[in-house]
Amino acid sequence: MSEVAGADVVSVTDSLPDMLPADSDSVQEERDGDPEVPEDLRSVGLRWIHESMAHPERIGIAAGFKDLTPLHGEWIIQMVLGREDYTLQAHRGSYKSSCLAVAIALILIFQPDRNIIFIRKADNDVSEMLSMVQKILSFDIFHAFVRILYPGKELEIPSIGADHLSTNLWTSPMGAPQLLGIGLRASITGKHAYYVITDDICNLTDRISRAERERTKLQYDELQNIRNRGGRIINLGTPWHKDDVFSRMPNIHRYDCYHTGLIPQAKLDELRQSMAPSLFAANYELKHIASEEALFDTPPVFTDDEELLRDGISHIDAAYEGKDYTAFTCGKLRDGKLYLYGRLWRKHVDKVLEEALEEAKRLVCLPVQCENNGDKGYLKKQINRMGYWGQEYFEPMNKKIKISTFLRKWWPRIVFLRGTDSEYIDQILDYTESAEHDDAPDSAACVCRYWDKRDW
Repeated sequence: MSEVAGADVVSVTDSLPDMLPADSDSVQEERDGDPEVPEDLRSVGLRWIHESMAHPERIGIAAGFKDLTPLHGEWIIQMVLGREDYTLQAHRGSYKSSCLAVAIALILIFQPDRNIIFIRKADNDVSEMLSMVQKILSFDIFHAFVRILYPGKELEIPSIGADHLSTNLWTSPMGAPQLLGIGLRASITGKHAYYVITDDICNLTDRISRAERERTKLQYDELQNIRNRGGRIINLGTPWHKDDVFSRMPNIHRYDCYHTGLIPQAKLDELRQSMAPSLFAANYELKHIASEEALFDTPPVFTDDEELLRDGISHIDAAYEGKDYTAFTCGKLRDGKLYLYGRLWRKHVDKVLEEALEEAKRLVCLPVQCENNGDKGYLKKQINRMGYWGQEYFEPMNKKIKISTFLRKWWPRIVFLRGTDSEYIDQILDYTESAEHDDAPDSAACVCRYWDKRDW
């Protein structure tokens, strides 16, 4: 099992036998009158199931989800075989709900004595998932699983509605369905389940309304009361606000649009240009940037051509202590556009200086400028000692004024080189006069000011 899958998941070979039904008396009784299944053939079938569960994305592909990858297989394994509560945060268009539908179908077959309550934001959003699970169960691979695990049985769904589903494997005497879907605001009094699964219970309304965020968190807290002892809560979704319901959720596994590789770069560029920066950050980068009072409210533009920065200058905004960042910017004015490349490290400048200078050398952006207000020329001496051209200056301008004057003026004409740290850009997009961090916009503003004086 890969590290991504998490430490709370044991190997498929070790855990699956505990989940599969044994040859109990009840199962033997159901075999009476049916042709006996040769033990060697059953062993072959069980081995095939084990092998299938080692790559459950292939089960999803066999059930019609052609775009699933090994990463999705790891998500499914976490949901089906995990032992702890699990929270999956993934960007829009990552097929997380498809993985959940496959996982629910597998749980219904492998653990037919454990019921599921599935929760979405609103009641009318629930039926979509139940229809998906029903369709998945209709595929041959799931019928084959049932024939192997329960000799003499054929998979059937004798009970189904817009908000519930039960297979013929479900034997609870309580009368509750095997899978029940409800909206987050529905009454949960008297309901209990081994698996409590939430999917997208946080949405755009939570982003714009503090009252909605608090209401969602209160409703989520109530779910602890319906989980059976020893049961699990599984959460899927995309965060919308730094103080939304995900702040309550445990064991978070995060997959942004850069790490999954599921969306081509050209499509990401198109998506970025089609929405406000704050929405792109929330939906695809899983980050929270300011949408109110933001100075930079249009999406950044990118290029892949490194030559456009050649013969530019670079700038370091150094961090020496505390929680500040060291920001590094390369820039070149060319044909009325200002081409920038930025890096951001939450480290002391001494720990990243060599890497920054290598970037300046690679892009041919020298000299390296740095202010001497606080360090009395220390950083320039370090740069020169390492064989680079350092150029110091005294900073007379207030940082907020500098950013709101020069960076804001040049923003419509700035083009970022691909490879610029996403944290660097997000810190610019997140900038307001009350922003906690401003190292990236400050460094970028210094480069803008340099070229502003040369904008002939």
